Amino acid sequence: MGDYIHTHYALLLGLNAPWRVQRVELNIDHKQIFVTLEYPAGLRLKCSQPGCSQECRIKDHREERRWRHLDTMQFETIVKARVPRSHCPEHGVKTIFIPWASRRSSFTWAFERLAIEVILTAKSLRQAQSLLRISWDQAHRIQELAVERGLERRKLEQVEYVGMDEKSFRRGQNYISVMSDLKEGRVLEVVEGRKKTAADQLWERFPESQRHHIKAVGLDMWEAFIRSSQQYAPQAKLVHDKFHVARYLSKAVDDVRKRENRRLCREGDERLKGTKYLWLKKPSNWTESQQAQFDKLKSGQLKVARAWAIKEAFGRFWQYRSGHFAENHFKHWYFWATHSKLDPMVNVARFLKRHWQGLISYFEHRITNAVAEGLNSKIQSIKANARGFRNFEHYRVSILFHCGKLSLYP
Repeated sequence: MGDYIHTHYALLLGLNAPWRVQRVELNIDHKQIFVTLEYPAGLRLKCSQPGCSQECRIKDHREERRWRHLDTMQFETIVKARVPRSHCPEHGVKTIFIPWASRRSSFTWAFERLAIEVILTAKSLRQAQSLLRISWDQAHRIQELAVERGLERRKLEQVEYVGMDEKSFRRGQNYISVMSDLKEGRVLEVVEGRKKTAADQLWERFPESQRHHIKAVGLDMWEAFIRSSQQYAPQAKLVHDKFHVARYLSKAVDDVRKRENRRLCREGDERLKGTKYLWLKKPSNWTESQQAQFDKLKSGQLKVARAWAIKEAFGRFWQYRSGHFAENHFKHWYFWATHSKLDPMVNVARFLKRHWQGLISYFEHRITNAVAEGLNSKIQSIKANARGFRNFEHYRVSILFHCGKLSLYP
């Protein structure tokens, strides 16, 4: 019976000779099974130095190690072994590779694969560790090793369009910078901060030999991202994202509303009170009551109504098929905005003109950060489900694990 059990577990673990199961112990009280493996003494083994296959004698065996394996009939299964060390005449003493786990993991390959599946589908890492009956730190370590594997296997030669964006990390002025592959919809890297040093780190982690394949970079008009991209990928066109442009225009409209509302309130007129989101929402998203409210306000000779019209008119810029016609549209729009006598609209128009090359590049490379915005929503969900992160590195690993489209499995 003992030989049968030993053979059974050797097959489950995928063991090959000369490794063998020495004994199997059952602990009913703690619902655990211990499987002890051995590498018989007196045998020769191969040096584990990459590129060396020289047969060596066994120097000694390391202290006993343990690895968590897949449960057996709901019993936690623990693999135990003392791994031998080879004595190579050329490379010295080396611990040999083992066939059931990586050197740096305390879990077998089979358990890691299961854990990755659970972490990918669970709502949070805490929920996954509860289902797997491991600690939070152990679950994170599995995540970390999976991401390391994925980054080593990842190929970036075909990346042509990247996006750079920022996202808040903690409360206050704490940000992360994210680089995304806009074509494949995956996060390439995440670093802490949003200054030029952070943007430089993003580019430096992108292999230099592969940067020249990049045709265009979709980004905000944030100076740090612009200067860093020009430095590290000078051949790439900078394309200012339409969603960020809309954000600048909306802020300008809101600034006009705030100023006008304060003036009207001093005169006892509260027409604009509570209308902030009316001017910021797309007309297609208005409710019937908001449409009626807008129709009433737009005929009241309000400055914010003119600012709103200027903002909406710019939207047609992106609809042209030709950069020539888009440029003509911008010239007329720019004249209107800068002669509107509405300071926020004048300022945003001049700001957009200073970044004209990034706007007109859109008609050569029609990329937007819509993919990056979608990834940002997923990143926000990761943060919310985790109820925050202990440190940035944990956050980075989780983002790459869930949003990097990496080959994670052992």
